[in-house]
Amino acid sequence: MKKLLTLLFIVFTFHGWSHEIRPAFLQIVQTNESSYNVFWKVPSMGDGVPKITPVFAPFIQMEVLNAPNQIPGSVIYSYKLSSDELLQGSILRINGLNRTLIDVLVNISYLNGEKVTFMLQPDKDSEVIPGQYSTSEVIKTYTILGVEHILLGIDHLLFVLALILITKGKWKIIKTVTAFTIAHSITLSMAALGYVDFPAPPVEAVIALSIVFLAIEILKVLNGKQTLTSKQPWLVAFTFGLLHGFGFAGALSSIGLPQLDIPIALAFFNIGVELGQLAFVLVVLAVIWLLGKTKINWSTWSKKVPPYVIGGMASFWLIERVSGFF
Repeated sequence: MKKLLTLLFIVFTFHGWSHEIRPAFLQIVQTNESSYNVFWKVPSMGDGVPKITPVFAPFIQMEVLNAPNQIPGSVIYSYKLSSDELLQGSILRINGLNRTLIDVLVNISYLNGEKVTFMLQPDKDSEVIPGQYSTSEVIKTYTILGVEHILLGIDHLLFVLALILITKGKWKIIKTVTAFTIAHSITLSMAALGYVDFPAPPVEAVIALSIVFLAIEILKVLNGKQTLTSKQPWLVAFTFGLLHGFGFAGALSSIGLPQLDIPIALAFFNIGVELGQLAFVLVVLAVIWLLGKTKINWSTWSKKVPPYVIGGMASFWLIERVSGFF
């Protein structure tokens, strides 16, 4: 039954993303009573750049400061806003956002030191710009970003799925997933706060390698061999969880943290990741339980298909990410 679940998961996600869909980032900094500098970062996929642009109220003049700057995974635009009227209370809209799957994190810094953070989404592409700082908005925004990151991060989910497949017994599964959670929470926090730093490409490559390792371990167990992973899956989950935490931190660093509320934003991004992971685990376990009611007798060869598929996908990501080093 676990094997059929894996196959279904692979079929529906094969054309998906091995990385999360990263949000766009709009930063607005007030420089004087009537001027603002605008930093607009749009995620790119290869040479493809989504056609989304910020649109302000008609009384606000927007001037392009320089040509777009292409960096790995993103394109950065710089603008200057000029207006004799207040930015607060006007409507900000992201043109073209409703035709994408991208969220936009908006961060505004006012001359008086106030900072505002909120998020726009494809089904809510406009917002009245607030003038007051709201901790509740930071909590809401970063929790949503955490949930989306884990649910759209197919490589992380595939690792969790492989852990479930090799772990026998519900208490062992709870122990294993908890170890993975604790581990990636540690490194996510340390990296986001600047205590440790690892370059993203090697981390992403090792994450793919961790999935290949689990696929091989599953095959060994199916061949009748007991491995360290099958005996103590929590230990392997904790070890690789430390690496996955650096992957989460890389995504968070590309989003940015509000300077006045770094601990709250970090905490609720992490909570969002855990909520998304918990939802995924509960769905997987529920489907496994339902499939168990069918009493299907799986053949020996069919049981080996899922780890081969998992390992094949992860191997492709590994080659792709290692080739990106050069």
